[in-house]
Amino acid sequence: MIKKMGIFIALVCSGVGLTIAGAVLATAQTAQNEPKSKEFRIERSMPKEAVACIECHKRENPGIFTDWAHSRHASANITCYDCHKAEEFDPDVSTEHFKQYERSDQPFGTKEYKVPISAVVSPKDCSRCHPDEAKQYSQSKHANTLEIIWKIDPWLNDGMNSDNERTTGCYHCHGTIIKLEEGKLTPETWPSVGVGRINPDGSRGSCSSCHTRHLFSVMEARKPEACGQCHLGPDHPQIEIYMESKHGDIYTAHGDDYNWTAAPGTWTAGVDYRAPVCASCHMSGSGPALTTHDVTERLSWELQAPLTVRPQDFKPFPAKTDWKTERDKMKAICMQCHSKTWVDNHYAQIDKTVQEYNDVYFRPAKKMLDELYAKGLCDNSRFFDEAPELEYYYLWHHEGRRARMGTAMMAPDYSWWHGFFECKGRYNGFMELSRDLIKNNKKAIKAPDYPNATGDKNKPPQVLPRSQ
Repeated sequence: MIKKMGIFIALVCSGVGLTIAGAVLATAQTAQNEPKSKEFRIERSMPKEAVACIECHKRENPGIFTDWAHSRHASANITCYDCHKAEEFDPDVSTEHFKQYERSDQPFGTKEYKVPISAVVSPKDCSRCHPDEAKQYSQSKHANTLEIIWKIDPWLNDGMNSDNERTTGCYHCHGTIIKLEEGKLTPETWPSVGVGRINPDGSRGSCSSCHTRHLFSVMEARKPEACGQCHLGPDHPQIEIYMESKHGDIYTAHGDDYNWTAAPGTWTAGVDYRAPVCASCHMSGSGPALTTHDVTERLSWELQAPLTVRPQDFKPFPAKTDWKTERDKMKAICMQCHSKTWVDNHYAQIDKTVQEYNDVYFRPAKKMLDELYAKGLCDNSRFFDEAPELEYYYLWHHEGRRARMGTAMMAPDYSWWHGFFECKGRYNGFMELSRDLIKNNKKAIKAPDYPNATGDKNKPPQVLPRSQ
């Protein structure tokens, strides 16, 4: 493939060129989830500036070149320049990159090829060719997850972790607010491919969170391991839950036979895959459900919240859709492989789990914590520095989430042993500690030296709710 690309580039350099006749065709969806033609917004030969990018990076970054050479972008004559091009006045122009045009050690390091280059490719840039996908993504929890955690997360709001802990931990998935200083990306904000990062051009998110650079593979984004980069661990173990489920078992056994490269809107249950992966249920089109890049769709409960609520009632980021409509969409996905009775009964179990978690565990614990605050036995000025606060947090943020998510995705070990079983132990310990404090009118011990509680507590203005 690389040899072929060398020939391709040589042709362009010799003046022969490769011009796309008409437009390159891709696929989109209709109301029946059938493919139709869609035009890429590019009808031209490869310009000399693009050739310069390719030749330079082939020499300097062979891994980048190889990924691109094997991509659909390369096949469609879409180059580095198409994605990274910018106007000189754009806020994300890399002035540092201009130094590449003052090099004497390679033939393309001259002012002849000098063009403004965006330091960061954002969803706004991707929208030049993928407008529908970019718009859907911008409306999703993924694109707005940095705003969400700044609204609800006490680790950030109470300054209970350091700035570096946030950058290398929280922000690696949720995203940083990317900054440039003297034409260079700052180490405090870059690298970051967090799904909710805020880019210099004002857009939110990173398409390369799932479609990694520079191959931008549909196959890679569809596989559950892509989601498992962030959706794992004690507080949101979706990848572990999925792999325990029957769906995960079938994927493990037969995933090599799936047609991972089917065009968007055409990936069909029973034809291209035997059992669903994360993308099948939450994003891909199937039956009457259309393909979407808004993962907030098809949800009928907000399972990450302390108190389980409907998505439109999730105050940090209320969904703009009706949960019943979205549940019907997800049920339609399920019924590509399951009977209506099976699907309806599964949802009845989810609803019962939500009710039990809300009424038996969360509400009594929240009432008790509020009583401790009201009696002055706990101090609510800073979270996590007193034992009852930490126990309450574990109850909903770890054990409670695992119980709910385990039920929703059919992983019995997570629903019971990692979920409700541990909820019981955590709940009993929290209530015993709290009742003892109330009985003896004793204030909870406050940690005087909570380690590395040095983070900035000021909410960045970039993450405040935007006017729509």
